[in-house]
Amino acid sequence: MPLDHRHSVCPHDCPSACALEIERLNDRTIGRVRGADTNNYTQGVICAKVARYAERVHHPDRLMKPLIRVGAKGEGKFAEASWDEALDRVAEAFKAKAAEYGSETVWPYFFAGTMGFVQRDGLQRLRHVMKYSRQAANICTDLVSNGWASGAGGPMGPDPRELADSDLIIMWGGNPVSTQVNVMTHVTKARKQRGARFVVVDAYRSPTAEVADELVLVKPGTDGAVATAIIHVLFRDGLADRDYMERYTDNWRDLEDHVRTRTPAWAEEISGVPANQIEALAKRIGATPRTYIRIGYGFSRSRNGPSQVHAVASIAAVGGKFLHRGGGAFWSNRIVYKWDKSMIEGADAIDPSIRVLDMSRIGAVLTGEDETVAKGPPVTAMLIQNTNPAAVAPDTHRVLRGLRRDDLFLCVHEQFMTETAQHADVVLPATTFLEHDDIYQAGGQMHIQVHRAVIEAPGETRSNHWVHCELAKRLGADHAGFNMTEWELVDRTLKDSGWPSADEILEKKWHDIQPNFEDSHFLNGFPTPSGKFRFQADWSAMGPLGHLLPAMPDHCRTIDEATEDRPFRMITSPARNYLNTSFTETPTSKRREGRPTVMVHPEAADRLDIAEGDRVRLGNQQGSVVLHAKLFDGVQPGVVVVESVWPNAAFEEGIGINALVSADPGPPNGGAVFHDTAVWMVKA
Repeated sequence: MPLDHRHSVCPHDCPSACALEIERLNDRTIGRVRGADTNNYTQGVICAKVARYAERVHHPDRLMKPLIRVGAKGEGKFAEASWDEALDRVAEAFKAKAAEYGSETVWPYFFAGTMGFVQRDGLQRLRHVMKYSRQAANICTDLVSNGWASGAGGPMGPDPRELADSDLIIMWGGNPVSTQVNVMTHVTKARKQRGARFVVVDAYRSPTAEVADELVLVKPGTDGAVATAIIHVLFRDGLADRDYMERYTDNWRDLEDHVRTRTPAWAEEISGVPANQIEALAKRIGATPRTYIRIGYGFSRSRNGPSQVHAVASIAAVGGKFLHRGGGAFWSNRIVYKWDKSMIEGADAIDPSIRVLDMSRIGAVLTGEDETVAKGPPVTAMLIQNTNPAAVAPDTHRVLRGLRRDDLFLCVHEQFMTETAQHADVVLPATTFLEHDDIYQAGGQMHIQVHRAVIEAPGETRSNHWVHCELAKRLGADHAGFNMTEWELVDRTLKDSGWPSADEILEKKWHDIQPNFEDSHFLNGFPTPSGKFRFQADWSAMGPLGHLLPAMPDHCRTIDEATEDRPFRMITSPARNYLNTSFTETPTSKRREGRPTVMVHPEAADRLDIAEGDRVRLGNQQGSVVLHAKLFDGVQPGVVVVESVWPNAAFEEGIGINALVSADPGPPNGGAVFHDTAVWMVKA
């Protein structure tokens, strides 16, 4: 009997949105998961954690029934309930809290545990219709997005498949071997077929750096200095494309004047990168028309992150690299989809007077210390979907204090009993992507994809959309989107956005929307008001903290600098076998990751009398965490790396690494600064 393979799409928080082929064994069971080999971006390759998805979808710890808390908050004691009992409890609590404090006291909270529009963004429709507090969804991409937009405008760029046509590929601030493996498919093709050189710029020798031709090892938060010094060399040595800049950029003469003193020696003193390495890389960029800079997320997650992204993108503009196939710079293809998600999100019901709360500052929001909350009612009721802030959000101690408030009513709709769910009053069992319909875009590629449920939902699990609609009935929320099926919402969104119907795209599996070469390479203009790349960023127009960032490419000293008391700069890079806290429950991922560790340079370890495997304590003004040391010469001596996100419970004292990460909003307009932390370290 031939195997039954069904098309699907990976829903997880990754730029790739891989096209999948799912082996369906019966109505309730899957077998192997593969990348779709006929998709010319995925090309049959997916990450190992998704390839073994059967471990997750059929995990014995999947939540199967609604639960109501019977113990203390956070104790994890629940009793089973019917769906009607659980949803009635939620609706009654939301009504009572809103009657006492006003509608803004309810704060629906979500993020990208699924990237499908219907299941992820449908909570917005309930929020907008009911006039609940809005959410600044800035925990992941706002810093890098602002950095890109400050120069190039809306996020789009050269076709990501053009990596295969490049002669010099620079992966700046990203680790695709662990987090976006499809990038490596196209990098490998360029290396094999064109002899392309692959360079990684990062703060540690990541798995991607391990396979690169060259690693530029920077101190966290100093990428802007390195990028600016590269621009200095391009101008100094006649490698800048002045004809290109005259036609396609603004303020290039001012930039040339600005960088005259930003020499490689200047950058070495700041970044720790040898001046001769900066010189050599700059000259290689200048001599290689097909230089493709792939901009990652990591180096943006800093108080100076947007300015660093702007500086790196400026290299491609100074060198005129956008003129060439396989050249330029790329972060995301977000704007080319031209979505109209009004029906999914209930955009017609938005009330701009309703306050916006910063999701990255959930701790301060829940404790009442956030200034926006201080001006209005406290948050006393929440519905959380698609995220696990008890472990993922910055400032863990404050987040947990907020979640444990007796006057906070919390409903969590989840696939597993996460640490956030343990603090809930009501826990609702959620479907996985294999058990519902949805539509997806990919920031890192160029396909619209849709899929139908592959298997039946197990137990009493229900989709996010179903929960939204059932709560809408109980709350009196009236909107056409609540009367549509998931597939009808998919189809309506596609048609409203000018794309083929859901059935048409499903039949061919995906729809390629990559703009043509001229548009992708901005030869018809950048998506900025002037149509030109802006070397001088107007940060103040982007947010209230814009004055903290330099207008021109430069090193920005707004970071949490190392001090005598806190001499180490810490980054919390993604672990290869986890995706935020997804997959932290699967046995293979847990076995491969082992235990939480801190990577320490041998020189630093020797000074502190720390040996391999020793218990060490990292700390700062926010608290301290115990981990085990891993001696590692792939960092500068003043840098430590804690790959994450581990659940709090995986740590010896029950508190995870994000306890040390500040919830300070990153300029110009907020965002989480996960890789901008100074800490002390001692032997525990």
